[in-house]
Amino acid sequence: MHIQRNNYQKLGLPVGPYTHAVIHNNVLYTSGLTAFGSHAQQGSISEQAKEIFTQLAFICSQQNTVIANIIKVTIFVCEFNDMQELRETLFNIYNVNIPASSLIQVDALFMKDLKIEIEAIVAIL
Repeated sequence: MHIQRNNYQKLGLPVGPYTHAVIHNNVLYTSGLTAFGSHAQQGSISEQAKEIFTQLAFICSQQNTVIANIIKVTIFVCEFNDMQELRETLFNIYNVNIPASSLIQVDALFMKDLKIEIEAIVAIL
């Protein structure tokens, strides 16, 4: 069983001990993605989520899959105040392809401006 580990220059090469994505048995696993370094970094939770899914769509395109094939997401948020805004954004992104999901509140992410981090598991069909 071959394991493929991928980093993507477009997303900024990792400075820590992680890989952007790992593929195993036609399943794509992503590390946690944030809006760090993007125009959305200081934006709302919705703007940051949209940026994260833009990054996720890029990773998917590089691995011959699409975000409609997301099996599971784990979403880390710093506070629950903006959940209605986030839910609406996620429904718009997912459309009818709603994945399994976990939502976890954390004390903080690695930068004060960041409100959300998302990791995903995606089928490669």
